[in-house]
Amino acid sequence: MTSQVDFEASDLVAQVERLSPAERDSLRFGAVEMDSAGNVLSYNKTQERIAGYVVPAGGNLFEVSRSPSKDELKARIMRAIEQGPVDLDFAWIGGSSHREVRLRVLSSRRGGVWMFVEADNGRP
Repeated sequence: MTSQVDFEASDLVAQVERLSPAERDSLRFGAVEMDSAGNVLSYNKTQERIAGYVVPAGGNLFEVSRSPSKDELKARIMRAIEQGPVDLDFAWIGGSSHREVRLRVLSSRRGGVWMFVEADNGRP
């Protein structure tokens, strides 16, 4: 099933939320679920490889992030959460390697957001 989850899918959140944690770990892209304050609810293994570090459940992504522009990313995501359903898609320089990645940030059913991260055409 995870090989069928498409980063481009219009129902990406619904597809990912149906997966078990082990299935999320095998996605070809990073998947991080956060509450509305940036506290991590779910962080998959692919995201660990892309970012070069792990944020444990309950940890705040923006406090742990090694990205030099993490404050700007936090502001962008928090602004989107305040304005209503979140549907962002943009390029970003991130992770410990500071390489360009593509981010899709979408509202989750639990009131926070999912941040999906695609690096190097999906290769972690």
